[in-house]
Amino acid sequence: AWAFATAGVTSPDLFEALAAEALERLDDLNPQNLANAAWAFACAGSVSRPRLAATRDRVLAVMDTFDGIQLSQLYQFWVYLRLERLCRGPPTPFEDKLRRAYGTVPSRPSHLQRDVADALSQLGWTHDFEFVTDEGFSLDIARPAAKCCVEVDGPFHYLTDTDHNRLVHSGATRLKTRLLQGLGWTVARVPFYE
Repeated sequence: AWAFATAGVTSPDLFEALAAEALERLDDLNPQNLANAAWAFACAGSVSRPRLAATRDRVLAVMDTFDGIQLSQLYQFWVYLRLERLCRGPPTPFEDKLRRAYGTVPSRPSHLQRDVADALSQLGWTHDFEFVTDEGFSLDIARPAAKCCVEVDGPFHYLTDTDHNRLVHSGATRLKTRLLQGLGWTVARVPFYE
């Protein structure tokens, strides 16, 4: 599931079949495989609610077994669960742990990102550079009060669609966009090749 999600595959039937198979083996998945599957299901955005809930429950049953990278991965799954209303109430200590793990990745603004920010400033578009949302998402360029952001996408945000000879956003980039939109943000993307 992780490989298909990373590649940006968007087949609901495929992910539903992968989720069904994973649920048959949930108790046998090691922490890395469980974190990968949960993240992939969030990327897909099309796995049934009962299968998402079962994945959530398994993650909670083994929550002390995940390392920092896996916790960071699971944070995006948890934000997705909240948006799908499969987690309710105030954040739990486990969610706080996920959020802290997600926030440990340092940002490294690119030259292109700085150039786009400078160009927007010259046009009079005031903004915050490298803004971090309340949920912990790092935005390249943002107007927080308006919940509007510009993400500058370098080559690592893309994969090549060889069938159509074009670049497409990776699963991770699509997931971040979908989560931000679910949180009420308007997201504009500036590709490196334009």
